[in-house]
Amino acid sequence: MSLKFQYNKISQLNLQKQLNIRQNALPTLKNKESALRFEVKKARDAANALDTEISERSQQIEEFFKLWVEFDPSLIQIEEVQIKTRKIAGVKTPELEHISYSIREFDMFIAPSWWLDGIDTLKQMSRMQIEREFMLRKMNLLEEVRKKTTQKVNLYEKVQIPAYEEAILKIIRFLEDEENLSKAAQKILKDRIAREASA
Repeated sequence: MSLKFQYNKISQLNLQKQLNIRQNALPTLKNKESALRFEVKKARDAANALDTEISERSQQIEEFFKLWVEFDPSLIQIEEVQIKTRKIAGVKTPELEHISYSIREFDMFIAPSWWLDGIDTLKQMSRMQIEREFMLRKMNLLEEVRKKTTQKVNLYEKVQIPAYEEAILKIIRFLEDEENLSKAAQKILKDRIAREASA
């Protein structure tokens, strides 16, 4: 990164101000990055756990596949999925709050006795699958923000801060050299005046 600057005190102060802003922001950005990394892992683990649970539950259901053929799927429907928003490290993420189901009335004397258990099983399966989708969405949102935060940390740490430090050092050396030359010129002039006065 090449910075445009002038070799004077004002430019040095401006560069120092920009450097301080980045140095002060860096720890906060690093904390945000690690918090996001942790939350992404947590969401991924939760989604994987739900995957495993759904898979196990599906296998249990398959064992009773012959029974499920006589089940009427129109008995249960998802009526509403309530979502709440939760902020994690400054990122708004969706969270499943509640699922409302509508269950159609049926004659319990005519229908097989296991249908109530079947309705409960379908509720649990749908809840797990919806929750899994929320976890994946949350994980993707957080991962996207984490990547941008990591890029910003790297930009500050590896590019901008070193560039500002180098530019400030160049200005300081230039001003020191200028001052030394000025002092040397004054000394030569003083010596010349002293020689001319004694001659």
